[in-house]
Amino acid sequence: MKRSEINQIIRTMEQVIAVNGAHLPAFASWTEAEWQVAGSEADEIRDNALGWDITDYGLGRFYEWGLALFTLRNGNVRMAERYPKPYAEKFLMMFPGQQMCFHYHWSKMEDIINRGGNDLVVQVYNGAPDRSRLDTPVSVSIDGVRRTVPAGTELTLHPGESLTVTPYLYHLFRVPAGGDPLLIGEVSMCNDDEHDNCFLDDCIGRFPAIEEDAAPYRLLCTEYPRASS
Repeated sequence: MKRSEINQIIRTMEQVIAVNGAHLPAFASWTEAEWQVAGSEADEIRDNALGWDITDYGLGRFYEWGLALFTLRNGNVRMAERYPKPYAEKFLMMFPGQQMCFHYHWSKMEDIINRGGNDLVVQVYNGAPDRSRLDTPVSVSIDGVRRTVPAGTELTLHPGESLTVTPYLYHLFRVPAGGDPLLIGEVSMCNDDEHDNCFLDDCIGRFPAIEEDAAPYRLLCTEYPRASS
């Protein structure tokens, strides 16, 4: 992805968050220069990958297959003694007509919440430990109401509604082609993007290669410099 494109996506997400009545923490707007002088007091942000995260899944077609995220808080399963939080929280943004790739989590359970702007369509399948997608009935919980649906069912979450995503539940998000960008909330167990994402397509990449055609508007969570002191 081009850095200029990433910059514009982040600016749009800032606007979408504000329009939907939410707010970001102060570090969301730190400049690259501010990060260069940030000391070890900000290590929780660095070590737990808090902040901005844009992905096109390595496909190079962000507005077809992509997702913009901001991680507000997170624990760390690999440094649990230092960061014992057992939970995480994110904002996610998707554009009309955009999809997120099929994946499941081996360990993480999460609630996906439609925070406003559009509908969220979630397609669900059961997954197996060998990564296969199963053609078996799927048990889901929408706002605490449990039901069983056929494999491949598309569930529509209207603003305010939420779906609980359990381990080994393959899920794909998409947003209808018309309307405004969608703001999604995620409340979950600790997030570990490096080890707990099982994509149905093995060729998909979680983090994009970046073409530096502009200066960064905001650093991504994978780009923070180490502490200055």
